[in-house]
Amino acid sequence: MEDTGYRKLDIYKLSYELALKVHGMTLTLPKFEMYEEGSQIRRSSKSIPANIVEGYCLRRHKNEYLQYLHRAFGSSQETIVHLKILYDTKSLVDKSIYDELLDRYTHLGKMLFRFIESVLSEHVSPLYIKEENNEYQV
Repeated sequence: MEDTGYRKLDIYKLSYELALKVHGMTLTLPKFEMYEEGSQIRRSSKSIPANIVEGYCLRRHKNEYLQYLHRAFGSSQETIVHLKILYDTKSLVDKSIYDELLDRYTHLGKMLFRFIESVLSEHVSPLYIKEENNEYQV
């Protein structure tokens, strides 16, 4: 798959990679956590790239774009809380996985925050160019 559109954004690439990592991690949790905290952290981690994509598709409208980016940021912070709960309740016992995910989600949160600040200060509506083959280039 080509790195165009939202796929070229580092925040998208990292959030997608981390969502897959979280999904795999939850498969190692105790059975009772699979449908409790495991389900919550899977949803919050997967909502980050989903909100980035949805916002990117609406980027022509600054306020809507920012709304989805803020949701992605909120979901990244929510994922950190679920991760800490899993570790503190000893449902997640692998400290190296915990440390790695915590560090990378903290980094992602910083990236999202800086990206939001950039959009706030320098937002330019994208140009939609109608190509000869009647398709729009995004």
